[in-house]
Amino acid sequence: MLRKLIIAIDGPVGSGKSTLARRVAALMGYIYIDTGAMYRAVAIKALRRGVSFDAADELAALAGATRIDLRAQDGTQRVFLDGEDVTAAIRTPEVAQAASKVAVVPGVRKVLVAEQRRAGEQGGVVMEGRDIGSVVFPDAQLKIFLTASPEVRAERRWREHQQKGDAIDLPRTLEEIHERDRRDSSRDMSPLVRATDAVVVDSTAMEPEEVARLVVMLANDQAGARAS
Repeated sequence: MLRKLIIAIDGPVGSGKSTLARRVAALMGYIYIDTGAMYRAVAIKALRRGVSFDAADELAALAGATRIDLRAQDGTQRVFLDGEDVTAAIRTPEVAQAASKVAVVPGVRKVLVAEQRRAGEQGGVVMEGRDIGSVVFPDAQLKIFLTASPEVRAERRWREHQQKGDAIDLPRTLEEIHERDRRDSSRDMSPLVRATDAVVVDSTAMEPEEVARLVVMLANDQAGARAS
């Protein structure tokens, strides 16, 4: 019997990490863990309570006093914040920008990284974020660094918001992509970097299903190698 792996998927905003992780988890019968949703949940709680994103100690305390549950329901992942379903509420542009600010706070990261490690330590998980292969699970058996051109990532993000009825234009979305890239790559704690042993997958010209099948093939190869 093949041992279940920890599959870590990292990459910049809009590269398709969530879509890939969900599909790979479904194909392999693994659990999908969206770490970005955890930061978004803390961010929306901070927004609601009027906590300044410059108040690092307050944000860390807020994270420590927050319960975040990721539950699979009817084939989709639902996000619960202190018992409230916030799955849709955390997907707004405002919360996305707030989450990138929350994510640079060391105290918040310490709390959430501990939660992520507990969730994935038994294996059989696909976890995606910005620092999964480099920080959360540096010993993950398969690490993927998923990327795409900024223009393609901006268009994907713009289309997502268009489908939800959000009033946001493509040039502004591209600006936000560049801003997020700078913030994620230059933060002091757990910056966005490619782990040295990660497989780089450029999804610019690939369909989501192609990318997912490629990662499943790599995972099966890795599991087979470990079993032999």
